[in-house]
Amino acid sequence: MALLGMASLVNAQPAQLSPSPVNLSRLENLGSQIFKDKALSEPRGTACNDCHLATSSFAANNGSRLGVAQGSTPQSIGGRNAMSNAYTSFIPKFQFRVSGEDVDPVGGFFWDGRADTAEQQALGPLLNSLEMNNKDAASVVRKIAASPYAQLFKDEFGNQIFTNPSLAFQKIGVAIAAFERTSSLQPFSSKYDQYIQGKAKFTPSETNGMKLFMDVNKGNCASCHLMNPNSAKPSDSLFTDFAFYATGIPRNMAIPRNANPSFFDLGLCGPDRVKPALTSNVPVNISIDKFCGTFRMTSLRNTAERKAWMHNGFFKDLRDVVSFYATRNSNPKRWYGPQGVPNDLPSAYLGNIISDRVPFNRPASAGPALTEKEIDDVLAFLKTLSDAPAQPQGPALPPLVGARRNPFGN
Repeated sequence: MALLGMASLVNAQPAQLSPSPVNLSRLENLGSQIFKDKALSEPRGTACNDCHLATSSFAANNGSRLGVAQGSTPQSIGGRNAMSNAYTSFIPKFQFRVSGEDVDPVGGFFWDGRADTAEQQALGPLLNSLEMNNKDAASVVRKIAASPYAQLFKDEFGNQIFTNPSLAFQKIGVAIAAFERTSSLQPFSSKYDQYIQGKAKFTPSETNGMKLFMDVNKGNCASCHLMNPNSAKPSDSLFTDFAFYATGIPRNMAIPRNANPSFFDLGLCGPDRVKPALTSNVPVNISIDKFCGTFRMTSLRNTAERKAWMHNGFFKDLRDVVSFYATRNSNPKRWYGPQGVPNDLPSAYLGNIISDRVPFNRPASAGPALTEKEIDDVLAFLKTLSDAPAQPQGPALPPLVGARRNPFGN
Protein backbone atom coordinates (compact mmCIF):
# COMPACT_ATOMS: atom_id res chain seq x y z
CA MET A 1 0.00 0.00 0.00
CA ALA A 2 1.82 3.11 -1.22
CA LEU A 3 1.57 6.40 0.60
CA LEU A 4 1.57 9.68 -1.33
CA GLY A 5 4.39 11.82 -0.06
CA MET A 6 5.46 9.26 2.57
CA ALA A 7 9.14 9.61 1.75
CA SER A 8 9.10 13.28 2.75
CA LEU A 9 7.35 12.44 6.00
CA VAL A 10 9.42 9.56 7.29
CA ASN A 11 11.97 11.88 8.84
CA ALA A 12 9.49 14.41 10.20
CA GLN A 13 10.30 15.30 13.79
CA PRO A 14 7.72 16.08 16.50
CA ALA A 15 7.32 19.60 17.78
CA GLN A 16 6.10 18.89 21.28
CA LEU A 17 4.48 15.99 23.07
CA SER A 18 1.38 16.49 25.13
CA PRO A 19 1.47 15.68 28.85
CA SER A 20 1.18 12.00 29.76
CA PRO A 21 0.91 10.26 33.11
CA VAL A 22 4.16 9.55 34.86
CA ASN A 23 5.68 6.07 34.96
CA LEU A 24 4.58 5.10 31.48
CA SER A 25 6.83 3.01 29.28
CA ARG A 26 7.75 4.40 25.88
CA LEU A 27 5.13 2.21 24.21
CA GLU A 28 2.44 3.20 26.73
CA ASN A 29 3.31 6.87 26.35
CA LEU A 30 3.10 6.53 22.59
CA GLY A 31 -0.31 4.94 22.93
CA SER A 32 -1.42 7.80 25.16
CA GLN A 33 -0.32 10.35 22.56
CA ILE A 34 -2.20 8.55 19.78
CA PHE A 35 -5.27 8.13 21.97
CA LYS A 36 -5.50 11.90 22.54
CA ASP A 37 -4.58 13.07 19.05
CA LYS A 38 -7.42 15.07 17.47
CA ALA A 39 -5.55 15.15 14.15
CA LEU A 40 -6.28 11.50 13.46
CA SER A 41 -9.88 11.95 12.34
CA GLU A 42 -11.20 13.16 8.99
CA PRO A 43 -11.76 16.03 9.20
CA ARG A 44 -9.47 16.71 12.09
CA GLY A 45 -10.89 17.44 15.48
CA THR A 46 -11.94 14.08 17.00
CA ALA A 47 -9.66 11.86 19.07
CA CYS A 48 -10.25 8.41 20.57
CA ASN A 49 -10.33 10.26 23.87
CA ASP A 50 -13.44 12.21 22.85
CA CYS A 51 -15.58 9.07 23.09
CA HIS A 52 -13.66 7.69 26.06
CA LEU A 53 -13.26 10.51 28.55
CA ALA A 54 -11.68 9.69 31.90
CA THR A 55 -14.32 11.83 33.60
CA SER A 56 -17.08 9.66 32.12
CA SER A 57 -15.70 6.23 32.96
CA PHE A 58 -13.66 6.29 29.76
CA ALA A 59 -17.03 6.17 28.01
CA ALA A 60 -18.53 9.20 26.30
CA ASN A 61 -20.13 10.02 22.99
CA ASN A 62 -18.13 13.00 21.72
CA GLY A 63 -20.68 15.46 23.07
CA SER A 64 -23.72 13.69 21.68
CA ARG A 65 -26.79 13.63 23.91
CA LEU A 66 -28.58 11.03 21.83
CA GLY A 67 -27.14 8.08 23.72
CA VAL A 68 -24.89 7.12 20.81
CA ALA A 69 -21.67 8.65 19.59
CA GLN A 70 -21.20 11.49 17.15
CA GLY A 71 -18.34 11.02 14.73
CA SER A 72 -15.94 13.52 13.23
CA THR A 73 -18.72 15.33 11.33
CA PRO A 74 -22.02 16.65 12.75
CA GLN A 75 -24.06 14.34 10.53
CA SER A 76 -22.09 11.25 11.58
CA ILE A 77 -24.22 9.63 14.27
CA GLY A 78 -23.36 6.07 15.21
CA GLY A 79 -25.69 3.26 16.09
CA ARG A 80 -24.36 2.36 19.51
CA ASN A 81 -23.32 3.91 22.79
CA ALA A 82 -19.54 4.16 23.17
CA MET A 83 -18.30 1.44 25.48
CA SER A 84 -15.93 2.14 28.34
CA ASN A 85 -12.39 1.09 27.58
CA ALA A 86 -11.47 0.96 31.26
CA TYR A 87 -10.70 -2.46 32.76
CA THR A 88 -10.63 -3.99 29.29
CA SER A 89 -7.46 -6.00 29.95
CA PHE A 90 -9.68 -8.60 31.63
CA ILE A 91 -11.93 -9.20 28.61
CA PRO A 92 -11.45 -12.72 27.21
CA LYS A 93 -11.52 -13.57 23.53
CA PHE A 94 -14.92 -14.28 22.05
CA GLN A 95 -16.00 -17.86 22.70
CA PHE A 96 -19.00 -20.01 23.54
CA ARG A 97 -19.05 -21.07 27.18
CA VAL A 98 -20.89 -24.33 27.74
CA SER A 99 -21.88 -25.58 31.17
CA GLY A 100 -24.22 -28.54 30.96
CA GLU A 101 -27.19 -27.36 28.91
CA ASP A 102 -26.34 -23.71 29.43
CA VAL A 103 -24.63 -22.06 26.45
CA ASP A 104 -23.47 -18.46 26.55
CA PRO A 105 -21.45 -16.35 24.11
CA VAL A 106 -18.70 -14.70 26.13
CA GLY A 107 -16.05 -12.06 25.58
CA GLY A 108 -14.67 -10.17 22.66
CA PHE A 109 -14.46 -6.41 22.20
CA PHE A 110 -17.25 -4.10 21.03
CA TRP A 111 -20.87 -4.68 22.05
CA ASP A 112 -21.01 -7.61 19.62
CA GLY A 113 -17.63 -9.16 20.49
CA ARG A 114 -16.36 -8.93 16.92
CA ALA A 115 -12.75 -8.10 17.87
CA ASP A 116 -10.74 -10.61 19.86
CA THR A 117 -8.14 -8.19 21.21
CA ALA A 118 -7.78 -4.60 22.36
CA GLU A 119 -5.24 -4.14 19.55
CA GLN A 120 -7.88 -5.03 16.96
CA GLN A 121 -10.58 -2.99 18.64
CA ALA A 122 -8.44 0.15 18.74
CA LEU A 123 -8.13 0.22 14.95
CA GLY A 124 -11.84 -0.08 14.19
CA PRO A 125 -12.97 3.49 14.99
CA LEU A 126 -10.15 4.98 12.90
CA LEU A 127 -11.68 3.58 9.71
CA ASN A 128 -15.38 3.69 10.62
CA SER A 129 -17.15 6.32 8.50
CA LEU A 130 -19.43 7.21 11.44
CA GLU A 131 -16.51 7.62 13.83
CA MET A 132 -13.07 8.91 12.84
CA ASN A 133 -13.83 8.53 9.14
CA ASN A 134 -10.41 7.84 7.62
CA LYS A 135 -10.72 6.31 4.17
CA ASP A 136 -7.98 3.73 4.71
CA ALA A 137 -5.07 2.68 6.90
CA ALA A 138 -2.61 4.63 4.75
CA SER A 139 -4.41 7.88 5.58
CA VAL A 140 -4.02 7.22 9.30
CA VAL A 141 -0.36 6.31 9.00
CA ARG A 142 0.35 9.52 7.07
CA LYS A 143 -1.07 11.50 9.97
CA ILE A 144 0.99 9.55 12.51
CA ALA A 145 4.13 10.15 10.42
CA ALA A 146 3.48 13.90 10.54
CA SER A 147 2.54 13.99 14.21
CA PRO A 148 4.45 15.48 17.15
CA TYR A 149 5.17 11.94 18.36
CA ALA A 150 6.41 10.48 15.05
CA GLN A 151 9.89 10.04 16.48
CA LEU A 152 8.50 8.12 19.42
CA PHE A 153 6.76 5.82 16.95
CA LYS A 154 10.02 5.24 15.08
CA ASP A 155 11.96 4.76 18.30
CA GLU A 156 9.53 2.05 19.33
CA PHE A 157 8.96 0.26 16.04
CA GLY A 158 12.03 1.08 13.95
CA ASN A 159 13.24 3.96 11.79
CA GLN A 160 11.74 2.41 8.65
CA ILE A 161 8.31 1.68 10.10
CA PHE A 162 6.52 4.32 8.02
CA THR A 163 7.74 2.71 4.80
CA ASN A 164 5.49 -0.25 5.63
CA PRO A 165 2.05 1.31 6.12
CA SER A 166 0.24 -1.98 6.72
CA LEU A 167 2.59 -2.90 9.55
CA ALA A 168 2.59 0.66 10.90
CA PHE A 169 -1.20 0.64 11.08
CA GLN A 170 -1.17 -2.56 13.10
CA LYS A 171 1.38 -1.04 15.47
CA ILE A 172 -1.01 1.85 16.13
CA GLY A 173 -3.34 -0.70 17.70
CA VAL A 174 -0.47 -2.19 19.68
CA ALA A 175 0.40 1.20 21.16
CA ILE A 176 -3.16 2.18 22.04
CA ALA A 177 -3.81 -1.20 23.66
CA ALA A 178 -0.64 -0.86 25.74
CA PHE A 179 -1.90 2.49 27.07
CA GLU A 180 -5.34 1.04 27.79
CA ARG A 181 -3.75 -1.66 29.96
CA THR A 182 -2.04 0.87 32.24
CA SER A 183 -3.22 1.56 35.77
CA SER A 184 -4.69 4.89 34.70
CA LEU A 185 -7.51 2.97 33.02
CA GLN A 186 -7.81 0.28 35.69
CA PRO A 187 -6.80 1.83 39.00
CA PHE A 188 -9.10 -0.17 41.31
CA SER A 189 -9.38 2.94 43.46
CA SER A 190 -13.11 3.00 44.23
CA LYS A 191 -14.76 3.14 47.62
CA TYR A 192 -15.79 -0.47 47.07
CA ASP A 193 -12.12 -1.42 46.61
CA GLN A 194 -11.27 0.42 49.81
CA TYR A 195 -14.18 -1.34 51.54
CA ILE A 196 -13.12 -4.88 50.67
CA GLN A 197 -9.61 -4.05 51.86
CA GLY A 198 -10.90 -2.80 55.20
CA LYS A 199 -9.94 0.80 54.50
CA ALA A 200 -13.45 2.30 54.24
CA LYS A 201 -16.94 1.75 55.62
CA PHE A 202 -20.21 1.85 53.74
CA THR A 203 -23.15 3.99 54.76
CA PRO A 204 -26.34 2.14 55.75
CA SER A 205 -27.78 2.91 52.30
CA GLU A 206 -24.69 1.58 50.52
CA THR A 207 -24.66 -1.52 52.71
CA ASN A 208 -28.30 -2.28 52.01
CA GLY A 209 -27.75 -1.56 48.33
CA MET A 210 -24.98 -4.15 48.15
CA LYS A 211 -27.20 -6.62 49.99
CA LEU A 212 -30.02 -6.07 47.48
CA PHE A 213 -27.55 -6.25 44.60
CA MET A 214 -26.47 -9.71 45.77
CA ASP A 215 -29.81 -11.03 47.04
CA VAL A 216 -30.90 -13.82 44.70
CA ASN A 217 -34.52 -13.08 45.54
CA LYS A 218 -34.37 -9.30 45.03
CA GLY A 219 -31.99 -7.55 42.65
CA ASN A 220 -29.93 -10.66 41.86
CA CYS A 221 -27.59 -8.34 39.98
CA ALA A 222 -24.49 -10.22 41.12
CA SER A 223 -25.59 -13.37 39.30
CA CYS A 224 -24.34 -11.68 36.10
CA HIS A 225 -22.33 -8.73 37.44
CA LEU A 226 -19.91 -10.97 39.30
CA MET A 227 -18.35 -9.79 42.54
CA ASN A 228 -16.64 -11.26 45.60
CA PRO A 229 -16.78 -8.89 48.58
CA ASN A 230 -15.03 -11.54 50.68
CA SER A 231 -11.88 -11.18 48.62
CA ALA A 232 -9.59 -8.22 49.25
CA LYS A 233 -8.33 -8.56 45.67
CA PRO A 234 -10.21 -5.97 43.56
CA SER A 235 -9.85 -7.95 40.34
CA ASP A 236 -12.03 -10.64 41.91
CA SER A 237 -14.90 -8.16 41.61
CA LEU A 238 -15.07 -7.12 37.95
CA PHE A 239 -18.88 -6.74 38.02
CA THR A 240 -19.38 -8.61 34.76
CA ASP A 241 -19.28 -12.19 33.57
CA PHE A 242 -18.50 -11.00 30.01
CA ALA A 243 -21.50 -12.93 28.66
CA PHE A 244 -24.08 -11.77 26.11
CA TYR A 245 -27.67 -11.03 27.06
CA ALA A 246 -30.86 -9.67 25.53
CA THR A 247 -32.60 -7.75 28.29
CA GLY A 248 -35.31 -6.06 26.27
CA ILE A 249 -33.90 -2.54 26.24
CA PRO A 250 -36.42 -0.10 24.72
CA ARG A 251 -35.77 1.24 21.22
CA ASN A 252 -33.86 4.52 21.07
CA MET A 253 -35.67 6.48 18.38
CA ALA A 254 -33.00 9.20 18.41
CA ILE A 255 -30.67 6.86 16.51
CA PRO A 256 -30.98 7.76 12.82
CA ARG A 257 -31.01 4.20 11.53
CA ASN A 258 -33.86 3.34 13.92
CA ALA A 259 -36.15 5.66 11.94
CA ASN A 260 -36.53 2.69 9.60
CA PRO A 261 -39.07 0.45 11.39
CA SER A 262 -37.69 -2.63 9.66
CA PHE A 263 -34.16 -2.06 10.97
CA PHE A 264 -33.04 -3.87 14.12
CA ASP A 265 -29.65 -3.98 15.77
CA LEU A 266 -29.19 -7.68 16.45
CA GLY A 267 -25.87 -7.37 18.25
CA LEU A 268 -24.16 -10.73 17.95
CA CYS A 269 -26.03 -11.39 14.69
CA GLY A 270 -25.27 -8.05 13.01
CA PRO A 271 -25.35 -5.58 11.39
CA ASP A 272 -21.80 -4.71 12.45
CA ARG A 273 -20.56 -8.28 12.35
CA VAL A 274 -21.32 -11.53 10.58
CA LYS A 275 -23.08 -14.17 12.66
CA PRO A 276 -20.32 -16.16 14.36
CA ALA A 277 -20.05 -19.87 13.70
CA LEU A 278 -20.95 -22.10 16.61
CA THR A 279 -17.97 -23.99 17.98
CA SER A 280 -17.73 -27.75 18.41
CA ASN A 281 -18.49 -27.58 22.14
CA VAL A 282 -21.99 -26.22 21.50
CA PRO A 283 -24.74 -28.90 21.49
CA VAL A 284 -26.09 -29.61 18.01
CA ASN A 285 -29.61 -28.62 19.00
CA ILE A 286 -28.52 -25.01 19.63
CA SER A 287 -28.90 -22.52 16.78
CA ILE A 288 -27.01 -19.25 16.47
CA ASP A 289 -30.40 -17.55 16.18
CA LYS A 290 -30.83 -18.19 19.90
CA PHE A 291 -28.32 -15.38 20.47
CA CYS A 292 -29.61 -12.79 18.03
CA GLY A 293 -30.29 -9.53 19.83
CA THR A 294 -27.76 -10.20 22.57
CA PHE A 295 -24.98 -7.79 23.55
CA ARG A 296 -21.93 -8.25 25.76
CA MET A 297 -22.39 -7.16 29.33
CA THR A 298 -20.15 -4.31 30.40
CA SER A 299 -18.55 -3.93 33.81
CA LEU A 300 -20.42 -1.81 36.34
CA ARG A 301 -17.20 -0.26 37.55
CA ASN A 302 -17.56 3.51 37.18
CA THR A 303 -21.07 3.09 35.84
CA ALA A 304 -22.32 6.10 37.80
CA GLU A 305 -19.96 8.34 35.80
CA ARG A 306 -21.42 7.51 32.41
CA LYS A 307 -23.73 9.77 30.43
CA ALA A 308 -25.74 7.01 28.75
CA TRP A 309 -26.36 3.34 29.41
CA MET A 310 -26.94 0.16 27.41
CA HIS A 311 -25.89 -0.63 23.86
CA ASN A 312 -28.29 1.88 22.32
CA GLY A 313 -27.88 4.57 24.99
CA PHE A 314 -31.61 4.63 25.68
CA PHE A 315 -31.14 5.45 29.35
CA LYS A 316 -29.68 8.81 30.36
CA ASP A 317 -30.08 8.33 34.12
CA LEU A 318 -28.65 5.43 36.11
CA ARG A 319 -31.68 5.34 38.37
CA ASP A 320 -33.84 4.62 35.33
CA VAL A 321 -31.62 1.63 34.52
CA VAL A 322 -32.21 0.14 37.97
CA SER A 323 -35.91 0.99 37.73
CA PHE A 324 -36.13 -0.77 34.37
CA TYR A 325 -34.73 -3.99 35.80
CA ALA A 326 -37.10 -3.74 38.77
CA THR A 327 -40.25 -2.99 36.75
CA ARG A 328 -39.74 -4.41 33.26
CA ASN A 329 -42.19 -7.20 34.01
CA SER A 330 -44.56 -5.38 36.34
CA ASN A 331 -44.99 -2.21 34.27
CA PRO A 332 -43.92 -2.90 30.67
CA LYS A 333 -46.04 -0.05 29.26
CA ARG A 334 -43.78 2.41 31.09
CA TRP A 335 -40.90 1.26 28.91
CA TYR A 336 -42.48 0.09 25.67
CA GLY A 337 -45.58 2.19 25.26
CA PRO A 338 -49.25 1.11 25.03
CA GLN A 339 -48.50 -2.32 23.61
CA GLY A 340 -46.25 -3.20 26.51
CA VAL A 341 -44.12 -5.40 24.25
CA PRO A 342 -40.33 -5.09 23.82
CA ASN A 343 -39.92 -2.92 20.74
CA ASP A 344 -36.28 -3.21 19.70
CA LEU A 345 -36.24 -6.78 18.43
CA PRO A 346 -38.18 -8.44 15.62
CA SER A 347 -40.89 -10.76 16.86
CA ALA A 348 -38.88 -13.82 15.81
CA TYR A 349 -36.28 -13.04 18.47
CA LEU A 350 -38.43 -11.81 21.35
CA GLY A 351 -37.99 -15.23 22.95
CA ASN A 352 -34.26 -14.52 23.29
CA ILE A 353 -34.95 -11.86 25.93
CA ILE A 354 -33.84 -13.12 29.31
CA SER A 355 -36.75 -14.33 31.43
CA ASP A 356 -35.42 -17.27 33.40
CA ARG A 357 -33.85 -15.57 36.42
CA VAL A 358 -34.69 -13.02 39.08
CA PRO A 359 -35.90 -10.33 38.53
CA PHE A 360 -36.78 -11.16 34.92
CA ASN A 361 -38.86 -14.23 35.79
CA ARG A 362 -41.10 -12.24 38.09
CA PRO A 363 -44.82 -12.33 37.21
CA ALA A 364 -46.41 -8.96 36.57
CA SER A 365 -48.91 -9.59 39.35
CA ALA A 366 -46.07 -9.71 41.88
CA GLY A 367 -45.32 -6.02 41.37
CA PRO A 368 -41.90 -4.36 41.18
CA ALA A 369 -38.88 -6.37 42.26
CA LEU A 370 -37.57 -3.37 44.24
CA THR A 371 -39.28 -0.56 46.11
CA GLU A 372 -38.36 3.05 45.38
CA LYS A 373 -36.24 3.13 48.55
CA GLU A 374 -34.49 -0.08 47.54
CA ILE A 375 -33.76 1.37 44.10
CA ASP A 376 -32.15 4.36 45.82
CA ASP A 377 -30.03 2.02 47.94
CA VAL A 378 -28.86 0.01 44.94
CA LEU A 379 -27.97 3.29 43.25
CA ALA A 380 -25.98 4.34 46.34
CA PHE A 381 -24.04 1.08 46.15
CA LEU A 382 -23.36 1.50 42.43
CA LYS A 383 -21.82 4.88 43.15
CA THR A 384 -19.24 3.16 45.38
CA LEU A 385 -17.87 1.53 42.22
CA SER A 386 -16.57 4.86 40.89
CA ASP A 387 -12.81 5.20 40.96
CA ALA A 388 -11.15 8.09 42.73
CA PRO A 389 -10.30 11.06 40.50
CA ALA A 390 -7.22 10.51 38.37
CA GLN A 391 -3.92 11.71 39.77
CA PRO A 392 -2.34 14.84 38.24
CA GLN A 393 -0.40 14.11 35.11
CA GLY A 394 3.35 14.47 34.88
CA PRO A 395 5.21 17.05 32.81
CA ALA A 396 5.44 16.88 29.05
CA LEU A 397 8.47 15.21 27.58
CA PRO A 398 11.11 17.61 26.26
CA PRO A 399 10.33 18.96 22.80
CA LEU A 400 12.31 17.52 19.95
CA VAL A 401 14.00 19.77 17.45
CA GLY A 402 13.26 20.18 13.77
CA ALA A 403 9.58 19.40 13.81
CA ARG A 404 7.22 20.05 10.96
CA ARG A 405 3.69 19.06 10.23
CA ASN A 406 2.43 17.18 7.22
CA PRO A 407 3.18 19.34 4.15
CA PHE A 408 0.15 17.87 2.39
CA GLY A 409 -2.13 19.31 5.09
CA ASN A 410 -4.11 16.14 5.74
